[in-house]
Amino acid sequence: MNSFKDFGITTDNTGFVGDKIKIERVLNKKIIVEDYKVEDSKYGPGKCLYLQIVLDGSKRVVFKGSKNLIAMIEQVPKNKFPFETIIIDEDGRLIFT
Repeated sequence: MNSFKDFGITTDNTGFVGDKIKIERVLNKKIIVEDYKVEDSKYGPGKCLYLQIVLDGSKRVVFKGSKNLIAMIEQVPKNKFPFETIIIDEDGRLIFT
């Protein structure tokens, strides 16, 4: 009988870790962005940004369909992660500062 461990199969362990929190709970607070991904939104047309962050020493996952945040974070080179930032609401638009 074969054993699964003998197959040498591993997973790409890139899942995000931590409790999901609403972006409103991180606004105007210093966070560390460790990673991100952009996927098709499950709730309608458009994209959704998933952020792996550290807030107050705890890993969290934040997601938002903000076109501004997506456009900004896609310009950050992968070798510049993690980075520190504050997300603010500027006249109804979310931005990294």
